[in-house]
Amino acid sequence: MNNVLQSVGILGTGSCLPEKEITNFDLEKMVDTSNDWIVSRTGIHTRRIADDSTATSDLATMAARKALKMANIKPEDLDLIIVATVTPDMAFPSTACIVQSNLGAANAAAFDLEAGCSGFLYGMTVGKQFIATGVYKYVLVIGAETLSKIMDWNDRNTCVLFGDGAGAVVLGPVEEGRGILSTYLGADGEKGKFLTQPAGGSRMPASIETVKQNLHYIKMDGSEVFKFAVRIMGDASKEALKLCNLNVEDVDYLVPHQANIRIILSAAKRLKLSMDKVYVNLDKYGNMSAASIPVALDEAVKQNKIRENDIVVLVGFGAGLTWGSCVVKW
Repeated sequence: MNNVLQSVGILGTGSCLPEKEITNFDLEKMVDTSNDWIVSRTGIHTRRIADDSTATSDLATMAARKALKMANIKPEDLDLIIVATVTPDMAFPSTACIVQSNLGAANAAAFDLEAGCSGFLYGMTVGKQFIATGVYKYVLVIGAETLSKIMDWNDRNTCVLFGDGAGAVVLGPVEEGRGILSTYLGADGEKGKFLTQPAGGSRMPASIETVKQNLHYIKMDGSEVFKFAVRIMGDASKEALKLCNLNVEDVDYLVPHQANIRIILSAAKRLKLSMDKVYVNLDKYGNMSAASIPVALDEAVKQNKIRENDIVVLVGFGAGLTWGSCVVKW
């Protein structure tokens, strides 16, 4: 029996952003905030917002098609589709099944995965296992969100932070020593109360009262999440590096979750990386939850920021509270 695991890498990337843009100056007209306040505390200038007719699966499908094209993989060759999202089209069927239908990926199993902003890295880790163990050959992992649909546009503490988008990767076999070298996941459910969407599930089903009280919108204790993120982004990166016997000095490029520029700066400092080796696009898109990392990765690849043989760290944190990191040899 062959116990050697297949090396798994990223064969293609893709992303999709809605056309509509909301600037900080637009938000100044909606809530009590200012461009200077938002930029100084978050680094965000604009964000993309899906229109009323666009669902999460629509963005996910378009990102997936681009990733498949880069990978030169046909939809019918896919064995599995994983969609990481906290804003599915509906409770069921899964957004992944809707994407499967849209793509014509008739041979693929499909399911959604929910780990907040860490969801894409959770999905990468799950997909990698299937390929490494020889169960599947090609896995499509998508991070996609339409957070504007669950946003309280009267809450100045949250509406300035989030945006919509989707990013995707195709995972498949690569030569030994390349691709995904390690992944590291974690969660602290005790801190889950700091970032929630209270209503709409079995604990608090939708009712006239939950709608009146705005309980279907994102609720966040920003200071607690910030304190958690500043610590965990650096720690999770170091743990993933340790798992593949690498050090911070070996890192060539960092693709972090795009939540707050101060959090990204902290992660870079802990990894002793200059900011020219860190991809940042939150100024344009805000926090896209599970879509942030794959969109940033796709842009970094398309802009040749990431080159062959680079050691790349992907790292994020999110609702749960959760965290994840991944080391890739490109």
